[in-house]
Amino acid sequence: MSKEVVISERGAEALERRHPWVFSGAVRGVRGNPGMGETVALLDAKGRWLGWGAYSPASQIRVRVWTFDPEERVDGLFFEQRIQAALSLRSGFYPNGSVTALRLVSGESDGLPGLIVDRYDKVAVCQFLSAGAHRWKAEIVSVLATLPGIESVYERSDAEVRKKEGLCLERGLLHGPEPEKRVEIREGRLRFWVDIREGHKTGFYLDQRENRSRVMAHASGMRVLNAFSYTGGFGIAALAGDAARVVNLDASRAVLDMAEDNLRLNGACADAMENVEGNAFQVLRAFRNEGRLFDVVVLDPPKFAESRAQLNRAARGYKDINILGMQLLAPGGLLFTYSCSGAMHTDLFQKIVADAALDAGREGRILRRMAAAPDHPVSLNFPEGEYLKGLMVQLV
Repeated sequence: MSKEVVISERGAEALERRHPWVFSGAVRGVRGNPGMGETVALLDAKGRWLGWGAYSPASQIRVRVWTFDPEERVDGLFFEQRIQAALSLRSGFYPNGSVTALRLVSGESDGLPGLIVDRYDKVAVCQFLSAGAHRWKAEIVSVLATLPGIESVYERSDAEVRKKEGLCLERGLLHGPEPEKRVEIREGRLRFWVDIREGHKTGFYLDQRENRSRVMAHASGMRVLNAFSYTGGFGIAALAGDAARVVNLDASRAVLDMAEDNLRLNGACADAMENVEGNAFQVLRAFRNEGRLFDVVVLDPPKFAESRAQLNRAARGYKDINILGMQLLAPGGLLFTYSCSGAMHTDLFQKIVADAALDAGREGRILRRMAAAPDHPVSLNFPEGEYLKGLMVQLV
């Protein structure tokens, strides 16, 4: 007898629209005592089958749907086919080896809820962020180990979201030889060192790839401020675009040291880059008080809102940092401003930036809206997957 979860009428309607989440409030009954991550049948109140999903008793997202096909079995072959489909989707994105690091699997948008797989040259770095993905870890790793060019599979399931699933944080080697602490990747003209063991997320912000190229295209002769710089991605891109000078700002000395290494890796002039360690809000206020001006300002802060409950506080943070960024822009300057908070909707983010311009006494025009790189697709039925949003704004 299969394990079953009975869903409310409203929950059933969401599933019929192919949304892959069932929240705890939509559960009307559980039959068969399913274990963590175990596959369950989803039924409406009349017993009509709706999907197969992974059960997560500790999470507010009680079930994540694997498939809406009643004939499809959730087994090792299922994961092999889904991963191969994800690879096929990305096969033509970056031809001729121009990019050696990209997202191979992007969770729900690739039909594999809770699974993130990023490739850094010969290393696949995984995050098993849901109970279902965790339960099928061995089968998933066995598929990744067979992918052409992959020598090692490394786990970075150390994201705090795992605790909401009742899972411990885990990291370490899952297959193959222990990779080097730093892996070199190529991104078109750019090269970067990535620390897959200790770096943010899986090691690097692959989702900003195309946005780095946009900064590069507008950097010639410009004074560029790269706030929340991490290992210097936007700054290195600006220097490759012939920026006159780049200031990277981050709270961590360790990542700024890696930015220096990335500078050398790309053969850029050391005198053209300045690395400043400190709290971004405090340092930007100091820059403003000193009268420093820049032609391009990049604001790529960490996630300010983990949930809708934190939106008000997050909105204040986004507004404050954008006010400061605008106050540091010379007339006609360009602001590249981003939010990676999934709870922050695009229209709200634009309103926050517009309000910041009013408070800064500036007028701005949106020249471009930005999102994650195409290897981070968004399913039409899962708008929550669209977490990264950005605006390229010219200030007058």
